Amino acid sequence: MQQLVNGIFLGSIYALFAMGYTLVFGVLDLLNLAHQAVFMLGAFIGWLLAVEFGWPLWAAVIGAVAAGAILGLLIERIAFAPLRGRPDAHFAGLISSIALAIVMVAVALGIFGPQTLRFPPGSFPSARVSFAGATVSVLQLVILAVAVTMMLGLNWLVASTRLGRAMRAVAENPRAARVLGINVERVTLITFMLSSALGSTAGILFALAFNSIRVEMGLAIELKGLAVIIVGGMGSLPGAMLGGLLLGLAEVFSVARIGSGWRDVVAFGLLFAILLLRPHGLLGRKRVREV
Repeated sequence: MQQLVNGIFLGSIYALFAMGYTLVFGVLDLLNLAHQAVFMLGAFIGWLLAVEFGWPLWAAVIGAVAAGAILGLLIERIAFAPLRGRPDAHFAGLISSIALAIVMVAVALGIFGPQTLRFPPGSFPSARVSFAGATVSVLQLVILAVAVTMMLGLNWLVASTRLGRAMRAVAENPRAARVLGINVERVTLITFMLSSALGSTAGILFALAFNSIRVEMGLAIELKGLAVIIVGGMGSLPGAMLGGLLLGLAEVFSVARIGSGWRDVVAFGLLFAILLLRPHGLLGRKRVREV
């Protein structure tokens, strides 16, 4: 039971990170590989606001999320907007986002240095709840609640709001959406901002959960985020949530039963097996997209 709790908790962080990936890919058909740098910077900004500036933790988290949204706007303007209209815009944007991620990591290294930063003891309440032989911390409950709430909120936004209808129209056919009067550039900017806000949220929650903030922390989660959105179904927000939980559970149980050296082997082997059975992902569907 304890391993189940730990797996769900870890998977919730993976899911938050992956939902940011899948939002941009599902709406814009773009893969933003600067997302891992936003994850890392979200953690650093949260630490900076809470520790150096003395903000209350809740305010520091909100500040980190807002900073992530601004980073998303900058990523779209710098890495993707100048390439729009090129015949190879999707591939060029992919490479451009990798280059921008390297720049962002270098800037973080110059500002914060290579050392590991930590929140002071007692930054987050250490209260725990016990049930069915497992112990759950308040922080774990908060992380799971945030992940589920954001998934439900994003699903509602995409399915039931005017912005969501515009997003779906852009996802199906950007040219037709523009003809219908939809401001495609505005939808693109908002999508990037929402995506990066999710990435920053995952980063600050990860930092609080493990109390470890390093410049390279985004690199460790980047491939896992990509695996999650592929297994869950490209463009599916519930799929990203489900894929993240499966990956977290696979990692935790493999460490508990076999050993830490087999963690990635078991986790990615399971994901690969799922793709063999369902090439479009657990909740994905085959579609033809016009551009």
